[in-house]
Amino acid sequence: MKKILMITALLALTFSASYAQQKLAYVNSEYVLKHIPEYAAAQKQLDELSTKWQEEVDGKYAEIERLYKAYQNDQTLLNDDMRRRREDEIVNKEREVKDLQRQRFGFEGELFKQRAQLIQPIQQRLTKAIQDLAASESLDLILDKGPETTFLFANPALDKSNAVITKLGFKPDPKLAD
Repeated sequence: MKKILMITALLALTFSASYAQQKLAYVNSEYVLKHIPEYAAAQKQLDELSTKWQEEVDGKYAEIERLYKAYQNDQTLLNDDMRRRREDEIVNKEREVKDLQRQRFGFEGELFKQRAQLIQPIQQRLTKAIQDLAASESLDLILDKGPETTFLFANPALDKSNAVITKLGFKPDPKLAD
């Protein structure tokens, strides 16, 4: 009787373990995005825009620094009214530059909006390709092994990055894998 119970319990355990098993895979989205020419072009465009705007902001800060040094040099020669006007001018220019910085680089600033406009369609294509792959291979879970995710171990057999690249219509290039 004990043997029958043990065999039944073992079979039940084996059945439940195999039933609970899910098919999972991972994708390295950074590696996949490197294969999409539009992504590289969008990143380049965003970098150029960011550099241009940063140079503009740096130029305005340099102007403020010049005004401040001139104010320090002339401070002893100025009366109270002139001193206050120059101080107000410097403070106002600093405020304007900080507003410009926030407008360009802040959350929901112009750079954020440009990034969304350029990158979002590419990310939607990537997401659709991953969903199609999951459906075609009956995968229950696909994780992203991007630069911010830490995998202590990842079986390369579970990596579906090349399948996603192929589904997007590109040829996988192992040289792009860091």
